[in-house]
Amino acid sequence: LLRIFHIGDILHLKKPHPCGSSEWEVVGLPGTDATIKCLKCHRRVVLDRAVLERRVKGPRDPSPDVRS
Repeated sequence: LLRIFHIGDILHLKKPHPCGSSEWEVVGLPGTDATIKCLKCHRRVVLDRAVLERRVKGPRDPSPDVRS
């Protein structure tokens, strides 16, 4: 099952970040990578999309923007 990520999506990852948060925002999708930002400490991390798909816990939240 492939997940489709959009910029602005809020993801819940299986393991928490060292700052204690497990919520991340997708801020970039260049090529086969995904850039995510911790919502607590604002640290940015670049992961391969396949790695990110394995680390996402449960369903993702929808993007905050409304697509017409």
